[in-house]
Amino acid sequence: MAGVLFSPEKDIPNLSGKVILITGGTAGLGAAAAIHLAKHSPSHIYISGRNAKSADAVIQQTQKSGTKVSFLACDLASLDSIKKAADTILAQESRLDLLMCNAGIMAVPPGKTSDGYEVQFGTNHLGHALLIQKCLPLLQQTAALPGADVRVVILTSLGFRMHPSAGIVFSDLKSEQNFPAFGSWIRYGQSKLANILYARELARRYPSITSVSVHPGVVGTGLVENLGWAKRTFVYVTNLWKLMKPEEGKLEERAALRAGWDPVVQVG
Repeated sequence: MAGVLFSPEKDIPNLSGKVILITGGTAGLGAAAAIHLAKHSPSHIYISGRNAKSADAVIQQTQKSGTKVSFLACDLASLDSIKKAADTILAQESRLDLLMCNAGIMAVPPGKTSDGYEVQFGTNHLGHALLIQKCLPLLQQTAALPGADVRVVILTSLGFRMHPSAGIVFSDLKSEQNFPAFGSWIRYGQSKLANILYARELARRYPSITSVSVHPGVVGTGLVENLGWAKRTFVYVTNLWKLMKPEEGKLEERAALRAGWDPVVQVG
């Protein structure tokens, strides 16, 4: 999407009546997306995450818009938590127009989710995959409405290129996958590759829903700044001249928002 002019203020259409769910909407890109989208009058925006206090800060920033913004507790490393979050949406809403799968972790130490899956694959991919599958009937129902434009936006990363040589090591996903070198990045790449492949398969199976994967750019947000010094240095070195400062990060917002509502965006 580089070089494409897109202004969230001007180019996002009127979203009246639409319902939006953004994972990881309590901070970073997810919060920025919620704040921008709220300005265009959707019926309801749900921001999911684990930190209700952070959610309150985002909700306060959207109050002037008049859009209803609600916090939805959801831990993507827990399949039970995801099911409960999805059930809340299904019980409260009769439509869902945009599901933005934004939340994620990067280059974390070896570990497993509460369900026993490698933690980055479990959080970045499996958690979102279950949420999408649980919400799919509602997404399809909405897509059948006159004039509907239903979208699933899955944020990926060019870090997918660091995936294992076999692609996704399906036989080893219920382990910590202790690769001998650059293990945390290889596991991250595997999860981001899964994001891309999943979006493409969703697009193939459900053509009434626009499913896209988006690499939004590399910005010095908490996802990078909270890394240890060695991993942070790796990010800086491999993204020389490309790493954006937080105040320059509107390109990151625009990539995801443009995928969320732009009639010409294509599957990535």
